[in-house]
Amino acid sequence: MMKILYFGLKKKTLLIFSVTAICALTGAGSGFAQVSSTPGSESSALLEKHEVLKPQLAQNSYRRPLFFESTESANTVSSSVYAVLDSPFPTVSMTFKKPDRWCEVLILHLNTKYCQASADADKSGKLAVNIGKKTAQALADTFSLEFSHRVTVATPNYLAVQLHADKGPLKTTDYQLQLLAVPLPEGKTFINLRYSYGYGLAGRLAMQTYLSTLGRGKVGFTKSSSGETSGYVGGMRGAVERNTMRYYLAIEAYLASLKQPPAEQVNSRLQYWFDATEEYALQLHELDQPSYLSMKKAEYQRQQGVPVTVQ
Repeated sequence: MMKILYFGLKKKTLLIFSVTAICALTGAGSGFAQVSSTPGSESSALLEKHEVLKPQLAQNSYRRPLFFESTESANTVSSSVYAVLDSPFPTVSMTFKKPDRWCEVLILHLNTKYCQASADADKSGKLAVNIGKKTAQALADTFSLEFSHRVTVATPNYLAVQLHADKGPLKTTDYQLQLLAVPLPEGKTFINLRYSYGYGLAGRLAMQTYLSTLGRGKVGFTKSSSGETSGYVGGMRGAVERNTMRYYLAIEAYLASLKQPPAEQVNSRLQYWFDATEEYALQLHELDQPSYLSMKKAEYQRQQGVPVTVQ
């Protein structure tokens, strides 16, 4: 969900994780805007967006049908991915209407250490998520975050699901992750994954400290127009783009694993996620394959209630 940022302060580890855009969609424009008020208009707007983006989806540097947008303001940072999934809409809809399926997706990210889902009587849900560093870590040393899970629209032709947390570390606020989806011909689905968070002065200063130390030189996916030597945006926009891609690839990996026998699905999605992120090694490489697979298998077992000893 996020790239978790670390630095020491009075012997305690402070964590910030980048969260990406929840700005809403209208019509065929490429910017973020307000979502329409009815399911029919919302699905039409997303399909119109697909039509507008067809050239970029067909030919781009990502080597998959995907398009990025991101923004940074004085107190928010956000990113949005539009992509075509090679999975039918009923499968996508059935998967992401369920809070526990989100946990299966989120745990693929390097910094997600644990996720437990629960459902309320009103059919809303919650996700208790622990985030930490990119190596093995005891849960007591991680940061706990609670997301609400709401299916805001679910029809045979449109899905809108929102995860939201009011507060995060270092006075960060309004964490949001939203998935919009519509069916396409030939058993495919067009989605918009949006991810964002707000921050105050403390959050901005902490992020800037990370970006000038451990995060120095790391970049995102959007081509830069302000002279970065890498040719890509850096800073907070770069961080939020990296994590948006990590979560999009986790969605891809989970859906692809459903084609495997149940006993092979977890290993399949872990391998898929690692291989997919290595396609963008400049932005996303952090661990070698054995280290990632070993850590994630242990964290997945812990998520299933199996005791895990952290070395």
